[in-house]
Amino acid sequence: MDLFFFFIYGVITSMMMIMTADMAAATYTNGGGHTAAAYTCRSYCGNLSVDYPFGLRAGCGHPGYRDLLFCINDVLMLHVTSGSYRVLDIDYAYQSLTLDEPHMSTCGAIFLGRRGNGFVVEPWRAAYLQPAPDNVFMLLGCSARSPLFQEGFRAGKHLPCRNVSGMGCEDYYVCPAWNDVFGKLEHDHDGSPPVTHPPECCAVAFGTMKAINLSKLDCQGYSSAYSLAPLRLGRQGGGGAEGWSYGIRVKFSTQGGGGDIFCKSCRSTGGSCGYEAAAGRGGSYTNACICGTSNSTRNCDSAAADIRSDSSRGTWSIMGTVAGSFLLTFLTHQVYLEI
Repeated sequence: MDLFFFFIYGVITSMMMIMTADMAAATYTNGGGHTAAAYTCRSYCGNLSVDYPFGLRAGCGHPGYRDLLFCINDVLMLHVTSGSYRVLDIDYAYQSLTLDEPHMSTCGAIFLGRRGNGFVVEPWRAAYLQPAPDNVFMLLGCSARSPLFQEGFRAGKHLPCRNVSGMGCEDYYVCPAWNDVFGKLEHDHDGSPPVTHPPECCAVAFGTMKAINLSKLDCQGYSSAYSLAPLRLGRQGGGGAEGWSYGIRVKFSTQGGGGDIFCKSCRSTGGSCGYEAAAGRGGSYTNACICGTSNSTRNCDSAAADIRSDSSRGTWSIMGTVAGSFLLTFLTHQVYLEI
C-alpha cells in the first residue's frame, strides 16, 4: 500500500511540474502564435504619439534617439546640446519634427540678448537629426567679429547670408515686432544717437553652418522659419514674413534603413522595436525586439521558439529529477522494509 502511495505521489508531482513549465512558456505566445509583448514602446505625451524611432522608455526606439524625448506634465520636450525645445508635431510619414523654444524670435516678437538656444546637436546624433533643408535661420545682431563675416565662411567674396526657400531678412525686416524693437533701442542708448535701424540680419541654411550657436557666432538672437507650402509673394493679405511658419523643422532618419527592416520584422510578430547595449562593445548598441519579458535579436517568433526549446529541455530535466527522486524514495522504502 505504501509503495502504491509513493508511486501515485511521484506521478502527480511530475505532471504538475511539467504543466507549470508549459504554462510559463505559453504565456509568451498570443492566440495567433506570435509573442505578445508585456508592454509596448508606443506611448503618448499630451496629444502626440511617440513611436519608433523615438521612445520615452529606456530601451525603446532606435538607439540614435535615446535620451532625446521627455514627457513633462503632458508636454513633449526634446533635449540636445543647445538646450530644450517643445515638440509641437511629429510627422512620421515625412519624418520630421516641429520644435519651438520661448526665446526664438518670430514676426510678432523679437528676442535679443543671446537668450535663444539656437540649435546644436551632439556629434554622434547629427547623422540622425538635422534641420530640414527648407528651414531658414535668421541670425540677428551679429557683430563684425562674427565668424559669419570671416574668410572661413565666405564663398569667394560672398557672405553665407542668402534666402532659403524664398525666405530671408528683407521680408523679415517688415515684421511688426521690429516697431517695438525700434522704440526700445531709441530710449535705451547712453547718450549716443538713437538707433533707427534693426540689428544686422543674416539668413542661413543649417547645412552651411552645421550648428547655430549664438555665443560662438557672436549674435544677439535668431529666428527660424520653414515652408510647408508654396509661399505667397508680396506682403499683402498675409504674404511675406507674416505668412511664414515659425519654429525649427527637423528631419529624422535611421541611416541606411537596416533598423527599419528589423523593426518591421519585429512588429509583424507582435514585438516592440528597441535596443540594448552590445555585449563586449562599450558604448555601442544593437537592435532588439522586445517580446514579453525577453528580448530577441531577430523577432518574436524566434524568441518564442527559443523559449519553447528551453521549456522542453526544462521539462525533460524536471522529469529526470522527479524520476530520480521517486527511485531514491522507492529504494529507501525497500531498505526500510527489509530492516
